[in-house]
Amino acid sequence: MTTPADLREMVDEELLTRLAEAKQELFNLRFQHVTGQLDNYARLGQMKKEVARINTILRDREIAAAEAVEVDNAEEATGA
Repeated sequence: MTTPADLREMVDEELLTRLAEAKQELFNLRFQHVTGQLDNYARLGQMKKEVARINTILRDREIAAAEAVEVDNAEEATGA
């Protein structure tokens, strides 16, 4: 499991790759759970949290980028 600090240091492409891997693992864990083959039920919750962490970091970056564009547009409108 990756710490939030480690995730924040990753670039967007790495985060998207890690997100796809985490979602795939979560799918596999859910499948194992349904078929009765899952040994470590705690791993299911860990992966859900991992996916949520990655999505949160990506969304934070998306919001920060949008705010930067708004600031740039506001500066251009005022002539600064």
